[in-house]
Amino acid sequence: MKLIKFLLAGIFFGIVLSKSEAISWYRIFEMFKFQSFHMYGIIGSAVVLGIILVQIIKRTNLKTIDGNEIEFTPKKSGKFRNIIGGIIFGLGWALAGACPGPFYILLGQGVGAILIVLFGAMLGTILYHAVKSKLPH
Repeated sequence: MKLIKFLLAGIFFGIVLSKSEAISWYRIFEMFKFQSFHMYGIIGSAVVLGIILVQIIKRTNLKTIDGNEIEFTPKKSGKFRNIIGGIIFGLGWALAGACPGPFYILLGQGVGAILIVLFGAMLGTILYHAVKSKLPH
């Protein structure tokens, strides 16, 4: 019962993504072919909103529901790994027609083929865990 708020937030988020066509394969295809601004507008507005909210959190010292201070830890710099990771993520996104977030939304909408993509994502996660210690982090 305690986690019901997260379930409801996830359902709401799924409805918003679905209604905005952010999980539509055609919209994603248009984006990668630079034929439509729709997805860039959604992603760009999310980035701008994220920047604004992070600044509000930092400047007002907002706390979590439990009363703990929200801390932001800086990431390690590394252009090469970010470029390679971005390319891999983008290729997977283009091949699957969806980024990892909407997989479950598509599954809930009855798109059975997403099970293959979900299996591949899980397999990739397992393989990454297996070779993580050998990678230059």
